[in-house]
Amino acid sequence: METIAPMQTVQSVQTNAVLRLDNRLNNTSNIKPISFIPTGTRETSSKHKRSPFIEANTVAVSLEDLRGDFIPVFAKDNESTISHPEFIEAVHEAIYQIFPRESLSNIEYRVSHKICGRIPSAVSKPADMLEEWEKTQYFERMAFSIEVPSIRDTINGNELVLSIVGVRAYNHTNLYGRKGIETFKLAIGFSNMVCTNLCISSRFGLSSEIQIFNLKELESKSLDLFQNYRAKDHLENIRLLPQKSLSESQFATLLGRTRLYQYLPKKEKKELPELLFGDSHLNMVAKDYYNDKRFSNHEDGYLNLWNLYNLFTNANRSSSYIDTFIDRGNNAADFVDGLSLALEGDNAYQWFLQ
Repeated sequence: METIAPMQTVQSVQTNAVLRLDNRLNNTSNIKPISFIPTGTRETSSKHKRSPFIEANTVAVSLEDLRGDFIPVFAKDNESTISHPEFIEAVHEAIYQIFPRESLSNIEYRVSHKICGRIPSAVSKPADMLEEWEKTQYFERMAFSIEVPSIRDTINGNELVLSIVGVRAYNHTNLYGRKGIETFKLAIGFSNMVCTNLCISSRFGLSSEIQIFNLKELESKSLDLFQNYRAKDHLENIRLLPQKSLSESQFATLLGRTRLYQYLPKKEKKELPELLFGDSHLNMVAKDYYNDKRFSNHEDGYLNLWNLYNLFTNANRSSSYIDTFIDRGNNAADFVDGLSLALEGDNAYQWFLQ
């Protein structure tokens, strides 16, 4: 993991930082832009081994590794796409404008779907005879996570830290034509430090499809997302979850219904709220209902909605590919919020509990 040195002196902020955050996001007139210095990164070692913010089919890399990769181009005009490092640096710039006095830590970069190639002069060489300098590579998909550790809160005994997560998947941009719109995903929310599960929601601070033509637009839309994030409302919404629970019977019904949902006729499925979790995720939710030391059911079989939410976000972290990670994280929040309303009599999600 990497830490980017702050451009100004860090002022420590404790639990009341969330209120300061809301005030800062609502009033940025006195914040001066701060230049991002790419060489300001340094490797850091963690005292405690942490789980990655996303695991499935991914490997950890450094920013320098990403800078050394080849950059795909648009096929018809040979114009380069916005690279993974350029995306990261544009978001860093927006973060520093919103949080100029906060430190950033636990910066992770995860990649998947490696695309290998070779330089033209080595086109006829057998693979086992290629020199390292004759090989090329880039990763089709990349995700990063940045924490602002001075902005935190505690919910149900779990410490939450403000986090920003971005995703770039080249397969979401049409690279077979001419240079045009490029697509990114970005979210701001809180990371549960007990397990590194991410709490994000489109109701408060998430954009599952940022479409832009250039880096200036990307930085501007990132800034808009951060400024419009309602941290206090998000935390208050999360804080309600431990107050409601499912019985063992209700959980069993929920699990059965979520499996049936995958195979419903299209017409019936369209009438229900969307659920993006498949069998592999639901298997993990079922297993962790009994086995997870932090979020399993109580001795009486009841499972509060905060624990249920973390069972879903943990399944997302462990089993989702990069390009679906943010969308499923948002879907977990919507789904558990819907179940909360269903327990109060709302009809939209009743099907899952009947």
